[in-house]
Amino acid sequence: MKDFIKVMKALSDPNRVKIIKMLQHKTMCVCELQSALQVAQPTVSKHLKILEDAGLLRFNKDGQWVNYYLSDGRNSPYAASLLGNLRHWLENEAEISDLKDRLPMIRREEICKA
Repeated sequence: MKDFIKVMKALSDPNRVKIIKMLQHKTMCVCELQSALQVAQPTVSKHLKILEDAGLLRFNKDGQWVNYYLSDGRNSPYAASLLGNLRHWLENEAEISDLKDRLPMIRREEICKA
């Protein structure tokens, strides 16, 4: 039951749900997520850690970049089930649609050079 509660708590914050929805469309770094959500970098990092601990996302390092992407759910049946359902849920919500429309314009090369 502990793993189930951890996944549910991880998805209890609107910004964490937005992160999941964005990562459904592309791998992103912290600066891209920060730009999309318009929140401070430590806040984004805290959200990412909670999602990672719940088994909902993973990351890899590529030079200076840390790339975040959705987990395959292999380590948690709860994460796998919710990630599968979230692919279809909330797609028509205005906030999610706006984020999806902006994703192609959110590019780390432009954000991080400033």
